[in-house]
Amino acid sequence: MDYDGRRFSPVADGAPEESRVAVYHQEGDLFWGEFLGGRARRGTLTGTVLPDGRLDFAYCMVLEDNRVVSGHCTSTPQVLADGRVRLNEVWERFGAHADRGTSVIEEIAPRA
Repeated sequence: MDYDGRRFSPVADGAPEESRVAVYHQEGDLFWGEFLGGRARRGTLTGTVLPDGRLDFAYCMVLEDNRVVSGHCTSTPQVLADGRVRLNEVWERFGAHADRGTSVIEEIAPRA
């Protein structure tokens, strides 16, 4: 799985919600990305791509209310019928904003 240059948005109620966009980069097994929109003023990701295509990474973001949130996430890829990638995420936030959960993001279709 090559994530370099792919763009992703959260999925809400089964449909992509493009108010937040993440752009992913990859060199070998090194992975990183940046995102903004939705409640996030800015966020970054850094981690690795595992041999089976899963992503294992740390994240940090500044929210609209200026809270700084950091955590860890593992994303499992699923290739959709149209060739785009859906990532099923299991995440954990650390510190004062500690929480755990799951989420889904989908690749944004390339612009024509």
